[in-house]
Amino acid sequence: MKPLINVNSEIGTLRKLLVHSPDSGLGQVVPSKAQDWLFEDIVHLNTLRKGEYDYYIKLLLYFLDAQKIKGKLKHIDTPEQDRAFFKPDAKAFHRSDKVIEVQSLLADILEDHNVRTNLVAAVCAIEGCNYRLQQLLSKKDPIKLAKIILSGSLDDEHMIFAPIPNLIFTRDLGIVINRFILLNKPAKKARGRESMIMRYIFFNHPIFKDFQETILEIPDPIQHFLRPGEDEEKRATLEGGDVMVVSSNHVLIGCSERTSPHGANEAIKLFFKHKVVEKVTVIKIPAKRDFMHIDTIFTQVKRNVWAVLASVAKPTPSKDEEPLDFFTEPEQQTAEIIQFYSDKTLKPRRFPSLEELLDDISRNDLNSTEKTQFIYSGNNVFPFDAREQWTDSCNLLALKEGVVLGYDRNDKTIQAFLEKGFQVKEVAKVIEELELDILHINQIENTLILLPSAELSRARGGFHCMSLPLLRDDIH
Repeated sequence: MKPLINVNSEIGTLRKLLVHSPDSGLGQVVPSKAQDWLFEDIVHLNTLRKGEYDYYIKLLLYFLDAQKIKGKLKHIDTPEQDRAFFKPDAKAFHRSDKVIEVQSLLADILEDHNVRTNLVAAVCAIEGCNYRLQQLLSKKDPIKLAKIILSGSLDDEHMIFAPIPNLIFTRDLGIVINRFILLNKPAKKARGRESMIMRYIFFNHPIFKDFQETILEIPDPIQHFLRPGEDEEKRATLEGGDVMVVSSNHVLIGCSERTSPHGANEAIKLFFKHKVVEKVTVIKIPAKRDFMHIDTIFTQVKRNVWAVLASVAKPTPSKDEEPLDFFTEPEQQTAEIIQFYSDKTLKPRRFPSLEELLDDISRNDLNSTEKTQFIYSGNNVFPFDAREQWTDSCNLLALKEGVVLGYDRNDKTIQAFLEKGFQVKEVAKVIEELELDILHINQIENTLILLPSAELSRARGGFHCMSLPLLRDDIH
């Protein structure tokens, strides 16, 4: 019998994942609060849903749970349906058990009186609600209550607390490593409610009942609150965009703007104590808004192919080489990399560049016999490399080895894929061909599937961010 939860690579065929479809809270982000809530701009919710995110869900269903959508496309897209197929609180919602919606899981656990009472109290404490509002929420229907907790709105016009628009980036809140579940600790206060909701789901929903002993939580350093300086400086923070499961015995952790050295250290101790993996590689990248997480500067395409930002991934130029032309080339910002082992007799190993680390993973962890190749953001041409990295050219989700999802706006990166022999296809065309049986899933290989991204890219996250894989096939 196939396991319910197991992820031991970034590229094994995806079988099950956790997502959150954009809720009404995204449509209530105001310019003055956008950056506090970690968005670069306000979004047009209707375009983001119908014109962009819905394509993502359709494609996931065709790949992971075709019976939910095959033959139903014309009915789903009729004006009369008004997106009911995509709305977790609607009767016509797809409710796939492979493309799993956070809001549905939340509504499920709110059926339990004790969970509902405790979670409402916790949310109201975080948001500073009064007691009468807490009592009112406790009496709400679970489906309606789940919507309120996620969107912050009693209805379309009455907000009672802030939205949590970043919940569409489900990977940041948890990650599956083999048969373990790591619950992360986001760095920003704007994500506190999200983190708590995910803890309640993982510890209370029936689909995770067999994994209670393998759920790991990142602790803060002992008595961090007594140490000098602001509390935030001493906290252990870790987000899923900084964690990659590259093989069954190897995890990468980024130290970034969002993941602290304390967080990385606590995660390593957990992994080795519970024998999750045998080695962990820490990748320290510049703590810049441009980069945010390691999955904004590289993701895996095939066992021997990686999408990367060259200015961070390539070795630092030697002092003997010609200096970079300030007016045409970006500053080199090489990552610092060190690998640790559960076997204490082995000394930590340093890698001089990200490319050399990724090559080592391809050859030695994944037993690739082909030359390791790199597809560069912006085709490694300045300023397109920096522009397209900002709009998630390196933040790709593998549906299976060699088949990845990306944004249609990154023209130079798309050209780089073509030059490496990949096909490039628009998502609408792929869906049409799958629906008409012109194309079959098994026929799609070495392909970059492009999804529209005018509004999604304003939130600074790609499809790697918008997925929490729960089950992948073993690529070995």
